[in-house]
Amino acid sequence: MIPNRKKMYTMNAVKAYYDGHVFIPTEPVRAKRNQQAIITILDDDKKGDKPHIRFIGALSKESYNEICIALKDTQEVDADEW
Repeated sequence: MIPNRKKMYTMNAVKAYYDGHVFIPTEPVRAKRNQQAIITILDDDKKGDKPHIRFIGALSKESYNEICIALKDTQEVDADEW
């Protein structure tokens, strides 16, 4: 072993959002259970090219489907209603 050699650590960045209680990763995480992590909170003004990411997980699937159906109904126009 080489004397005075420092141990090298690796770091992985994981994108996630905060749901009000816990951080939810938006991509696979390679970590051991209970492994320590450092979380950096990004400035909300810097949303990047995907501002919708902050809404992932905000709605239940049932609510999302209900909204999609409602939006589809608004796209249909009945000429006889005018």
